Amino acid sequence: MAHDPKNKSKKSGDGGSKIASRAARYAKVSGAMAGLAAKVAGERYLGLKIEREKHAEELLLALGGLKGPLMKVGQILATIPEALPPEYANALRQLQSNAPPMGWPFVRRRMKTELGADWESQFKSFEHDAAAAASLGQVHRAVLHDGTRVACKLQYPDMQSVIQADLNQLKLIFSLYEKHDKAISTKYIHDELSARLFEEMDYALEARHCKLYGNMLADEKAVHVPRVIDDLSTDRLLTATWLDGEKILDYVDAHADQRNQIALNMFRAWYVPLYYYGVIHGDPHLGNYTVRDDLSINLMDFGCVRVFPPKFIGGVIDLYHALMNDDTARAVHAYETWGFNNLSKGHIETLNIWAKFLYGPVMEDRVRPIGEVTNGIYGRETATEVHERLRSLGGVTVPREFVFMDRAALGLGSVFLHLKAEVNWHRLFNEMIADFDVAALEKRQKAALKKAGLNQSH
Repeated sequence: MAHDPKNKSKKSGDGGSKIASRAARYAKVSGAMAGLAAKVAGERYLGLKIEREKHAEELLLALGGLKGPLMKVGQILATIPEALPPEYANALRQLQSNAPPMGWPFVRRRMKTELGADWESQFKSFEHDAAAAASLGQVHRAVLHDGTRVACKLQYPDMQSVIQADLNQLKLIFSLYEKHDKAISTKYIHDELSARLFEEMDYALEARHCKLYGNMLADEKAVHVPRVIDDLSTDRLLTATWLDGEKILDYVDAHADQRNQIALNMFRAWYVPLYYYGVIHGDPHLGNYTVRDDLSINLMDFGCVRVFPPKFIGGVIDLYHALMNDDTARAVHAYETWGFNNLSKGHIETLNIWAKFLYGPVMEDRVRPIGEVTNGIYGRETATEVHERLRSLGGVTVPREFVFMDRAALGLGSVFLHLKAEVNWHRLFNEMIADFDVAALEKRQKAALKKAGLNQSH
């Protein structure tokens, strides 16, 4: 970075006000979550009937003004069957749209903290109103003196305390969950969420992720990645080129050929990095990409990126071939490669049910939709069956890599369902893995990470 280190994410305000703010955060989140825990426990253990929808609305009202990762937590919980009743998971997922942006006086102080007292002179123009508000920060449009249009993502203050508070409450929910249900051990799920959420606070790391994706997708003409402006970025401010595009939901009623082309472009945007470099964008929700007039994709927001060991990706390919050829030994090898231990025959059969659901679209050599929605959630029916089977078998510990692998697969599948896309996923997938080789992937991964300034242990 070109900035004087003295200007890097300096703390604003006095310690006393921060402690008071932190205490208020803990009190508000703890009160809401403790109330939720009591209600759910009362229903499960004492047979008390509660008006779930009404109580979920009260929970949303209590937490709706808080900025932070709770909405991400809600999205994750929604992928763990029965972790919470659906009314509560839905309430948590709505938090993002309810978080108000910071006002201009506050933005001006935060920008001064990041870029110095003369920060406004470094822009030709800077819009006072936020173009978007997210969980950890908000985005402002600006124009540089050479006419380049940029997006400035500015982090909210004291986010480390915010995330810690939310993760503590998540641990409380998981503890309650495991007391009544041993089907899935949540230890590694919590560890993975913690690691990724704390990474998301580091905008310098996100800048390197953005560069990594720019390199990995350089030859993909139907996918566009912003260019980072290093001189105007810090650990808490990320400035990158603005990419014009429309929301994907604007295309749900477009001609089938257009919807299918968008789906093909989205597939390559996510899976070229995974199968060629062992890297996945772990947050495929509707706000992280837009569609251009030519139906190409703008891929944005690189705070949640996961780099996998090459052998983990080898396990993904092994399990596909195992399912295609009904090869139990190869399936077991894949599961063990991922860190599943001491699997019984019942465990293997149950994991294969979930695997056949995830791999289902690429196992059939025909044009087809990605799947079906049950009760408004993609994969709900299969996930519930797997969950009940695991419970009867005494449970399983999910490797931490699966948190965002499953999230990405389910999230991307939901996008394809929105588009009502019908594609030959089998041929698309097999073309992508035709020359797969673990050693070659490892070589490409090392080179790509080094070029982006990342190390392989990330």
